[in-house]
Amino acid sequence: MIKVDRKKLFQIHSWIGIKLSVLFFIVCFSGTLATLSHEMDWLFIPEIRANPKGANSQVELASRNQMADNVHSAYPEGKIVYWQTLEEPYLCNIIHLMLDGHRRYVFANPYTGEVQGMAHLTFQRFFRDLHYYLFIPFQFGHFTVLIFGFMLLVSLLTALLFYKKWYRKLFELKTGRGAIVFFRSLHRLVGVWSVPFTILFSVTGIWYFVERANVGGVSDIANTVAPPLVEPIADSLAFVKIQRTIDYDQAVKVAQQEIEGLAVKDILPPANATSALYLTGKSSEPLVRNRANRVYLHPITLEVLKVQRASALPTVTWLNDIADPLHFGNWGGLVTKIIWFLLGLGISSLVLTGIWISQKRKVKGAVRIRAQKMGPWKYVNWTVYGVMLGFMYTLLVTQYQASFTVLLLITIGWMIFIGTAWYIFEYRLPKVAKKELLSHA
Repeated sequence: MIKVDRKKLFQIHSWIGIKLSVLFFIVCFSGTLATLSHEMDWLFIPEIRANPKGANSQVELASRNQMADNVHSAYPEGKIVYWQTLEEPYLCNIIHLMLDGHRRYVFANPYTGEVQGMAHLTFQRFFRDLHYYLFIPFQFGHFTVLIFGFMLLVSLLTALLFYKKWYRKLFELKTGRGAIVFFRSLHRLVGVWSVPFTILFSVTGIWYFVERANVGGVSDIANTVAPPLVEPIADSLAFVKIQRTIDYDQAVKVAQQEIEGLAVKDILPPANATSALYLTGKSSEPLVRNRANRVYLHPITLEVLKVQRASALPTVTWLNDIADPLHFGNWGGLVTKIIWFLLGLGISSLVLTGIWISQKRKVKGAVRIRAQKMGPWKYVNWTVYGVMLGFMYTLLVTQYQASFTVLLLITIGWMIFIGTAWYIFEYRLPKVAKKELLSHA
């Protein structure tokens, strides 16, 4: 029988939680906020709100052609590059527009066709980018985030192995016995209840790593290659006119004829003279993201060039297309997103309570500071954090052209994050620990 070195397992568990705590928390918490980022848009951006005219499922939708005409009328110099129909019925379509060399987000009411406003940046885009790659380019940001999929899994496995009979602690929360006992009990309680979701988040995170690194050619297998036009549109003027002449309503009908029960969600007009018109959407196949269903059309004739049906996906492609819905919890609407958000908060709190416990531990009746310190790793954490902020503000100013108000709010948010971390772990905890040391002397 293999003997488990519980002390070594605990050291590994603590090392991940303490040495990488700053980055670990940012990755976990940003993913948690990304889960409800569309709802944040609804709360803080009035122009994105949409109210159905009908009742229940009998809601009449506006013509997409009319919506496109309204967008072109409001922004005649703009070029539609991506048309996003959101799952949430209380949100407008978001039409990504290239305007003056920058991407803008135009909100078109799906029930009236009216253009209700435009934003340079949305909460969804900000938190998705933060969680996706920390705003750090050159793949460094992507792999920095994805490596935490492995860290999360190792942290979970070591905890389950060194924590004896953890499954019996599902309802155990110790109170009235001091802060250290309470937080240790809370840490274990939240950790035990989070086990299924921690596995889910870590496994999907590892899958993202495998896909991005193209391990075993997974990315090549999983991602469908778009068909080029057999006869590219040679006339540059004709290509420019495509933006204004695409019959979106008819394109949707053609796509729905190819895939039974398809609800078209995303439309990508051709990016160049050799690109097809690309539509994705939801069918009766559960769990998969929109891109599991793909229909490629000739942008002028609407001839069907290629079809991918979610019901006939190869295994690797299917796994790739269920990763996002499972990771972010948007497969079941607002209910599952709220559940994922709460569980994400719980997992994020494990980092904080873990640090607290590590800073204050009872050993043989005497309280003393013997926890792992970040040591030199604090420079790694804060260096990556500083690089992240540098690239983040650069993108916000240059790419998103964020307003002063937006920059100020984001800065205040980060200041609260840094200030709270400093107060709790650098100021408050040492004082409390020192006081307890003196009381036990």
